[in-house]
Amino acid sequence: MSQENRKNLKTLQELPNVGPAMARDLNLLGIRQPDDLKGRDGYELYDELCRLTGRKHDPCVLDLFLSVVDFMNGGKAKRWWEFTEERKRHLAGQ
Repeated sequence: MSQENRKNLKTLQELPNVGPAMARDLNLLGIRQPDDLKGRDGYELYDELCRLTGRKHDPCVLDLFLSVVDFMNGGKAKRWWEFTEERKRHLAGQ
């Protein structure tokens, strides 16, 4: 999908991997439309969600955040689990 086509996305559920539950989590973070993800950091979004809800979420939520941020910043549409190895490498390096 081209950058121009990404501009036409209006709802979060139009993003790859995002269903109703994830759209609600993103709304909780103040993300209302796909463009709100541009320039964001998936790790920070995950940490903020955990803080706001008072619980640690499954790591697949982090993978999904990484996938939608990457997509809105010009990356190819990928399945969320394609970001699992990146997450593991990143967290192991901390």
